[in-house]
Parts: sequence; C-alpha cells; structure tokens
Amino acid sequence: MNIYVGNLSYGIKDADLIKLFGAYGTVNSAKVIKDRDTGRSKGFGFVEFENDDEAKAAIEQLAGSDYSGRPLVVKEALPKN
Repeated sequence: MNIYVGNLSYGIKDADLIKLFGAYGTVNSAKVIKDRDTGRSKGFGFVEFENDDEAKAAIEQLAGSDYSGRPLVVKEALPKN
C-alpha cells in the first residue's frame, strides 16, 4: 500500500520517513517530493509498505500526530493516473 504523507517540515529526508514509518512494519520505499528546479522539499512525500495491515496501522497511529513541530497528514495515496 502506498501512503501519502503531508505537512512535512522542509528539512525531512527520505531516511527520516523510513525511520518513522518503519516502526509499524516493512517499508519498501519512502520518498520526499522535491522541487525540480530548486531541489527543496515540497512538504510532502510517499511511503510504500509491503503489508496493507501494517500500512493501515501506520495511518491510524500517525495521522494528526506531531512530527518536527507539525501535525502530519497521513492517508492512503490516490492511484497514479
């Protein structure tokens, strides 16, 4: 399952997301989305879990929780078009 993570602090890196979400299960990948021109974080990213139950547990536990002084937006990602 792919999870959208929003309202991230601009200093958050891919490894930070892996560490945060890894507490809930096996993370296949984590990616903070960056601006193509500046390389600066856009404040959101995606985390892919191997197991849907682990992903749902992470969404339930982390949605609205404080991370680096900001309340996280955590929900199932919409499919790519």
